[in-house]
Amino acid sequence: MKLLILLVVVLGLVAAVQLSKIYQLSISLRGKREEEISEADNRMNGGLWLVFMVLFYASFIVLLIRYGDYLPPSASVHGLAVDQLMNFNMAIIFAVFFLVNTLLFWFSAKYYYRADRKATFYSHDNKLELIWTVIPSIVLAVIIAFGLRTWNEMTGEAADDAIRVEMYSKQFDWTARYPGNDGEFGLANYNLITPLNALGIVTEEGVESALEEIEVKIAKLEDEIAYEKGHLLDEREELMERLHEDDHGHGHAHTEHDHSGDANHVDQDGHDDHADHGDHGDAPHNGLKALLESRISEIDHMLESDKVIILTEAAYEAKEDKLYRLKRHRTRIMEIGEFNFDGELSAWDAGRDDRIVKGEFHLPLGREVEFVFRSRDVIHSAYMPHFRTQMNSVPGVPTRFKMTPIISTDSMRMILDDPDFDYVLLCNKVCGAAHFNMQMKIVIESQEAYDAWLNEQDPFLVKEGEEESETEKATAEVASENITASL
Repeated sequence: MKLLILLVVVLGLVAAVQLSKIYQLSISLRGKREEEISEADNRMNGGLWLVFMVLFYASFIVLLIRYGDYLPPSASVHGLAVDQLMNFNMAIIFAVFFLVNTLLFWFSAKYYYRADRKATFYSHDNKLELIWTVIPSIVLAVIIAFGLRTWNEMTGEAADDAIRVEMYSKQFDWTARYPGNDGEFGLANYNLITPLNALGIVTEEGVESALEEIEVKIAKLEDEIAYEKGHLLDEREELMERLHEDDHGHGHAHTEHDHSGDANHVDQDGHDDHADHGDHGDAPHNGLKALLESRISEIDHMLESDKVIILTEAAYEAKEDKLYRLKRHRTRIMEIGEFNFDGELSAWDAGRDDRIVKGEFHLPLGREVEFVFRSRDVIHSAYMPHFRTQMNSVPGVPTRFKMTPIISTDSMRMILDDPDFDYVLLCNKVCGAAHFNMQMKIVIESQEAYDAWLNEQDPFLVKEGEEESETEKATAEVASENITASL
C-alpha cells in the first residue's frame, strides 16, 4: 500500500512537470513572453486561491477529526485543568488560523491585478497599529492569567493529609522515598552519599559509613603520593646533601675553635672549657644526623617496595589536589556529625524508617500526593504524561508539585483496551547516553492495596544497603568521587 501511494505521488509530480512544459510551449506558440500575464490568467489564479482554501480547510478538518484527540484521558484532577488550558489555547489558535488564512485567500482572489486599477498605499495607520497591538496583548494577558492560576493550583500548599513522596533522580534512574511511621522525611546531605546510602540520608550510621569510606580513599591516595619514585629520589638526594653539608660544617667549626686559643686551657676550678663546649655542641648535631640517616634508610626501603609508582608531575599534582578535596570532604562529614539538630523529632532518627523504593512506586486513588524532586548530578525532568505533570529536578534545589490520581491502573487499562498498560515516570531532559532508559513504573490502586504494599517495604537502614546491585554501588562510587571533585 505504501509503495502504491509513493508511485501515485511520483507520477503526480511528473504530470505536473509535463503540464508546466506544455504551458510554456503554448505561450511560445502564441508569440508571448513568459512574464506577460493576462487578466484572464490573474482571474483564474484568484479563483484557484479560493479552491485551494476550501481544499486546505477540508484536509485540516479531516486530520483534526482523525488525529486531534491524541492524548489519553487525564488521570489526575489538575490534569483536567491542564487539558482545559490546552483546549483554550487551541481554540484561540484555531480562530486566528481560520481568520488569518481566510483573509489571505479572499484578498488574493478579490484583489488580483487589473490594468485599470491601482492599489492604495498606506505608509502608516494608527488605528490599525492600535488594533493589532491591543487585541493580542489582551488575549496574551488572559492566557497568562489562566496559565498562572493552573500553575499555582499544581504548586500550592498540599493538604495536611497529603501523601509525600520524594523522587530522587540520577544518571540514569529514579528512586522513590516515602516517609516512615513518623510521617517525616529524614534530612539528606550530599556529603553522605555512599554505595550504601545512595540518597545521602542523615543517620549516625550514615555519617560513620561515609567517614570510613573516605578514610580508606585518603589512606590510599596518601600511599600513592608517598611512594612516588621521582619524589622519593629527589628527597633522598636532598637529604644526602644536607647530611654532607652538616658533617662538613661541623668539622670546620671544630678546626676554628681548636686554633683560636689554648686547646688545653683549664679554668680556675680545674674544668676543661673546650671539652665541655664540645660535648654540648655535638648533641644536637648527632640528633639531626640520626634523623636524616633514619629517613634515608626509610626511603631506601620504600624504593625497594612493590608499592612504588611512577607519575608525571601533572598526575602527581592532580593526586595532591584530590587528596586536599577528600580531606575537605571529610571535614564536612565530621561537621554533620557534630551538628546539634533542634526540634522534637531528631534528624538522626527521622530517616531511619524512611522507605526507599526502586523500579516502581505506588499511589492511592483519590488521595492528594505531594512530590519533592531532587537530583544528584545534572538537570533531569520528571514527566508523568498521563497525569499531565512535569517538573525539573535540579541539583541542590528541591522542586515540588502536587496531584491527585483519579483513574486507577486497572481502570485505565479498560479505558484504553490495553491489558499491558502501565503509568510511567519519564525523564524529559536529554541527560546523557542512557537517558532513554530513565523511567519508572507507577501503580495507581485503592487505599487498602496501597497501604498493604507500603507496609511490605522495608525501612531504609534494612533495605537500602542489602539490595543495592553491584551496578548501583559502582554508580554511587563514581557519583561520590564526582561530588568530592566539585567541593
